[in-house]
Parts: sequence; C-alpha cells; structure tokens
Amino acid sequence: MLFNSVDFILFFIVVTALYFVLPFKLRIPMLLIASCYFYMDFVPIYITILFGTIIIDYFAGILIEKSTGRKRKLYLVLSLISNIGILCFFKYFNFLNANLSDLLQLFDVKNGIPNLSILLPIGLSFHTFQAMSYTIEVYRGNQKSERNFITYSLYVMFYPQLVAGPIERPQNVLHQFKEEHKFDYRNAADGLKLMAWGLFKKVVVADRLSEMVDFVYNNPTNYKGLPLIISSIFFSVQIYCDFSGYSDIALGSAKMMGFKLMRNFDRPYASKTMPEFWKRWHISLSSWFKDYLYIPLGGNRVVVWRKYYNLLIVFLISGLWHGASWNFIIWGGIHGVLLVIYMLIGSFKRGKPLNKLFSALSSFFSILIVFCLSTVAWIFFRAKTYDDAKHILRKLIMFPKTQIPSIKAGNEEAITNFVYLGTNGFNFSVALASIFFLFLMEYLQSKYYVTQKLSTANPILRWGSYASLILIILYFGVFNKNVQFIYFQF
Repeated sequence: MLFNSVDFILFFIVVTALYFVLPFKLRIPMLLIASCYFYMDFVPIYITILFGTIIIDYFAGILIEKSTGRKRKLYLVLSLISNIGILCFFKYFNFLNANLSDLLQLFDVKNGIPNLSILLPIGLSFHTFQAMSYTIEVYRGNQKSERNFITYSLYVMFYPQLVAGPIERPQNVLHQFKEEHKFDYRNAADGLKLMAWGLFKKVVVADRLSEMVDFVYNNPTNYKGLPLIISSIFFSVQIYCDFSGYSDIALGSAKMMGFKLMRNFDRPYASKTMPEFWKRWHISLSSWFKDYLYIPLGGNRVVVWRKYYNLLIVFLISGLWHGASWNFIIWGGIHGVLLVIYMLIGSFKRGKPLNKLFSALSSFFSILIVFCLSTVAWIFFRAKTYDDAKHILRKLIMFPKTQIPSIKAGNEEAITNFVYLGTNGFNFSVALASIFFLFLMEYLQSKYYVTQKLSTANPILRWGSYASLILIILYFGVFNKNVQFIYFQF
C-alpha cells in the first residue's frame, strides 16, 4: 500500500480512529493486524518470511537473556546468521551466482547453478536490520527481551516504518507500545502537517522529477552534456524528496497516535562536508552502521589508517545493503573515499575567516561542492548498469553542437528532448518552482521555525497556508500508481 494513494488515506483514517476508540489492551493487537494487512497489500505470501524472522528473533532474545558465556553468544550468532541468510538468499543470490559464473569463465568452467526467479520482499533490508538491532541490544544488556509475542511482532511490523524505515532501536520503540496514548490535538496537528509536507515532497517534487530523470536515464547513450547534467541534478533532488517524503509521512502517521519515531533526515543538502552529509542523510541507517559495524571494528579507538580502512569497509557494505549490484558498491566506495578525504582535510587546522562575507561565500561553495560530489556519486546509484554510469560520466560535460541549430530553429521535439527532458515547458517550470519552494521552506524552518510560529499565527494566515499546501498537492501533484517509493526496493 503506497502512502500516496487513496487506499492509504482510508486505511490511515480507520486505523487511527480505531486506535483511540478501542480499549488499551486491544490497541496493540489491532495495530499488528493492520500492519499485516498493510504489508500484504504488496505481495501477500511474503508475510510468511517476515513472521519467520520474527519467530526466530523473539525466541533468540529470550534465550540470549537467560544464557551466559558462550551459549549467550551462540544464540546471538545463530539469530544473526538466520536474518542475514534470509536477506542474502532473496536479495543477493542471483548477484553472487552471476559473479561466480564470471569468475568460473576465466578458467573455462561452466557454472551449473541456475538463477532463481524470486521477487525481493518489500523493505526486507529495513526490517531485517531492525530485527537484528533487537537481538544485539538484548545481548549487550541494553534491552530486556520482550516476552509478549504480539508486542515484539509489532516492533518489527509497525506499519508506518515497516517497508522503508526509519530503522528503529528497541529502546526507543518497545516501551512506547506499552504506554497508553490519549488523543492529543498537538500531536494530531503536528502529525498531519508532517504528513502533508511529506506528500508534497513525494507527489509534487519527486514524482514529477522522476518522469524527466527516467526519460534520460532509461536511454542515457542517446544524450550528452546538458540533459545528463540536468537529469543527474534532478535525481539528487528526487531521491531526497522521495525518501525523506516517505519518512515524514511515517513519522507523521505515528505521531498522530502518540508514537515518536527517530528523525531520518536533517537538510542533508545543506551540508558543508561529506561527514556532515552522512550525519544528516538516512540518519537511522548511518547510526545503525556506526553502532553495529564501525564501532565493533574499532571505531576511532584504532590507529589512523585503520580508522579510515574501517570507514571504507562500512561504506562498501552500506552500498551493498542498498542493492545487489556493483553500481551500488561503487557508490558506497565513492562516499567512503570522500569521507576519508574530507577527514584528512579537516585534520589540518584552519584559521578564522577574514570577515562575514568571506565566511558566507566559503559556506556557500562548501555546500555546492558537497551537492556536486553527491550528485556524481548518485549517477552510479541511478544508472541501470555500470556501462550506463560510465557513459554518463564521460559525456556529462559535452555539449552536442549538432543539436543547437535545431533548437534555435524552434524544433519543438529537439527542445522537448534536449532542454525539457521529454516533458514540456510548463511541467519543467513547475519542477523548478517546487524545488525552489522546497529548499526555501527548509531554510526558513531551520532559521525561523516557521512551522511552530505558524501554529500560533492568525487563524486566517494559518488555515490559509494549510489550504494552499493541500491545493498545491492536488493541482501540481503527480498521482501515478505505478511510481513506488525508490527505497521500497531495498
């Protein structure tokens, strides 16, 4: 079930209403049933896989807590192997098998293992990592094992963040399911505003940009220069709005019922360095890798070269987490290298800026550089193949002079393909205007807390602003049932 669908609106209204109408003891079972229905709306049979991992980790948590010594560690390892094994089978089997075939071909040996015709369960990487965090935290003694099977199941299956995060920790969520939340007007208002803003990001910005990005990236070898530059920049904005829009709707729908989920994005394209970018982008995943991989590898407690090596390992694995493709691994590797470079640069002491103007210019160009670097890295993330990504990088700054005369002559098809990326001037202008409005509002929110001030503003101004946003969504939104959230595939 997509957040940007009429089905979800009806589902959300019914579930939220039931949550407050039902007696407290029936609320958690109701949420679990609703979450199952939400997940089964995609591919019903895959609910069995999810419940398989839930059963394994539920009993693993109890056994870990009861045990001591090697047994305690054994139960944790078995739990992690089960989770990672399921993830690898569905997500990486064909990728690993294809690479094995390529390797064997070097020795003129044929691989007799066929690829499997299996569909990746929606959000498998997300709920797998959330389940793993539970058993790890129980092992570390930071979380008591949950004895109520329904409550634990809801921890993994809570519908707002089931298929694309944020990836929660048990310390943050489990205790909230045991608290009685009464209807609160402020939570309801804040939740609805967050959901509306997330919907704006998704249907007005991301889905409109996706049409233009797909037009170029589906056949990148047909283009050079400007179309590749514009579509690559648009994809940087698209993936941010698509994913952060989902997160906003998830946080907002949970907040309506009184649940607080962790923030997943904090204006990442306002970052001045790549390390800062990863403190602001997909925060729940970044912190997950930090807590459960980077720190166990030694974190910052090791010699300098080993710290950088650990960072590279983490980002290569992060790239692989995103998808079973060398493009994703390269994307992760690029970010790992960029982080190391920025950390090396940051190790040199800098003097104070000469004046405010110099400081402002320095900040502006730092932000611009980070955006450009992340945009180049996104090319590997978006391109269908490595060859496509290589072509885009090679032809990115080329300007096809042969097309200029046809554009000057008013050739509408040439203008549509070369400048407007397969759409028209109106749609292209709406896309640019929505991007400008998005970043302007994020800047104003960070500086002047617009949302909070609007809550106490004149009723005409307040409700006029809300109505305007809804009208913008309805009039300029792209409502295409075939356009899912990008991160659903992970």
